[in-house]
Amino acid sequence: MYPPSTNPTLPPLKEPPAETPAEALDKITRLLTSLLPSTLSITSFTSRWQVLRSKLASLKSMLSELSDSAHWSDNLLLQSLLPNVFSTLQRVQTLCQQCSDPSFTPGKLLMQSDLDMCTGWLSKLIHDLDLLLRSGVLRQSNAIVLSHPSVNSSKEDLSLFVKDLFTRLQIGGTEFKKKALDSLVQLLSEDEKSAGLVAKDGEVSYLVSLLDMNANTFIREQAVLAVSMLASNSDQSRKCVFEEGALGPLLRIIESGSMPLKEKAAMAVECITLDAENAWAVSAYGGVSILVELCKSGSSVAQSHAIGAVRNVSTNEDIRLALADEGAIPVLLQLLVSGTASAQEKAANCVAILASSSEHFRNLLLQEKSLHRLLHCLHASSSSDTLEHILRAIYSLSGMDSAFRMLSASTTFIVQIADLIKHGNVMLQHISASLLAKLSISEGNKRAISGCMGSLVKLMESAKPDGLQEVAANALVSLLAVRSNRKDLVKDEKCLMRLVQMLDPRNDFVSKKFPIAVVAAIMASGSQGCRKRLVAAGVYGHLQKLAEMEVIGAKKALQRLSGNRLKSIFSMTWRE
Repeated sequence: MYPPSTNPTLPPLKEPPAETPAEALDKITRLLTSLLPSTLSITSFTSRWQVLRSKLASLKSMLSELSDSAHWSDNLLLQSLLPNVFSTLQRVQTLCQQCSDPSFTPGKLLMQSDLDMCTGWLSKLIHDLDLLLRSGVLRQSNAIVLSHPSVNSSKEDLSLFVKDLFTRLQIGGTEFKKKALDSLVQLLSEDEKSAGLVAKDGEVSYLVSLLDMNANTFIREQAVLAVSMLASNSDQSRKCVFEEGALGPLLRIIESGSMPLKEKAAMAVECITLDAENAWAVSAYGGVSILVELCKSGSSVAQSHAIGAVRNVSTNEDIRLALADEGAIPVLLQLLVSGTASAQEKAANCVAILASSSEHFRNLLLQEKSLHRLLHCLHASSSSDTLEHILRAIYSLSGMDSAFRMLSASTTFIVQIADLIKHGNVMLQHISASLLAKLSISEGNKRAISGCMGSLVKLMESAKPDGLQEVAANALVSLLAVRSNRKDLVKDEKCLMRLVQMLDPRNDFVSKKFPIAVVAAIMASGSQGCRKRLVAAGVYGHLQKLAEMEVIGAKKALQRLSGNRLKSIFSMTWRE
């Protein structure tokens, strides 16, 4: 703070008359010129006066540099700053006179306090002047300063604009701060790329300090919004926000701020925790219970961001344990069925992370009847992202005996994953096929979903994602355990043609062990009808070449296809 207009230990000062910046600077310079030599003769409180004299010398040097700046007198901030400089120097002059007067006998502690206060005021003035000088705004005409940069503005103009914003934010009064924050929010909303420049050229640490509970309400709201935008706009600005210590104040706002502030703060925390290395800090600030509580009682917007932050930090093992202790699992499952679409997707993702982490969490989830809720959401959700997370969670839970039995016996669930294999995106197909291959499905249900076999054959040709060919082949082999399914598959000309192409030794895109396993499954019962169709399609010739190449499984599949009795006949058929 700068000195008040009156002080109980100092005579009151009259308000200075209106004057130009040049007149104010001239008056300050003259006062400093006379004051500095006067401090040399003071013999009391010498150590404090030595510090004050150093501050006065620094102030004089800065004012000299200020006057050399081309457009210093046009800067509006100096209209309030220079009077504060003069007022502070007057108080230093009064103290100088009192300490130089042998007849003046003030209380020692009171004088020490007054000298320390003056030192603090001078330090603040020096800081503000240094900020103005370093920003470069004093070298520009006032017509440029604070004019909002256009789309075609150069990087230099944008950098100057950012520096000017933060200069006014730190030095100016309430109105300066409000206008600066408005301009900052406008800049960040219009141009996401500006976030990186703000992180580089702006004083983000000061912006973070405005999140404090004691700040002006409007200023605090705009500061929270600006911090949220910085956290969400770029990796560089998000890292800067975290490193400047914003996480703690943001969590305090979530804990006790108004709901609009909680929403913005939760958005910032969600973005900050996207970086895995920041997750530990949430626990360090006591943020786990705060986020869980917001998931329970926040607005729909706040809940969505809070559950997003919980999802982000759930990748940390220690925080997962804290989440369980804070009762997060029932809250997650409730949002899974009753939250907004965004909250449901994030809750499903978090449940999937917990389910895949350890048997301990799988048991906790099953105790809360998570499988029933997941199956309900699988039926009700239309979002492919949400469905993917739900399927991942179900797949992880299927490793538990009770879940395995329940899923294997559920005709509704089996039909759903078969439908996803036919109509879902590649990730949904991948996970559904993995479940189909993993579960112990009845013959009746295998017959019921025979319509997805063509899609499984097609998936066997897909090189990406890794592992898709294998799970598709395993799921198909499982379905081919039913005789009617084997007949249906070989009657499908498209499927048969795809299978033959995959067996072709010249085809390097598919591992041969998968189509070989399918052929072996088709011939498991030695059906003559299946054998004829496979041979007619050209499977025998490819298998023979693969057997000669000693491809694993090829000889066994060839034996099943030819049969000892008819081997010579089929060899002749192939040659013809």
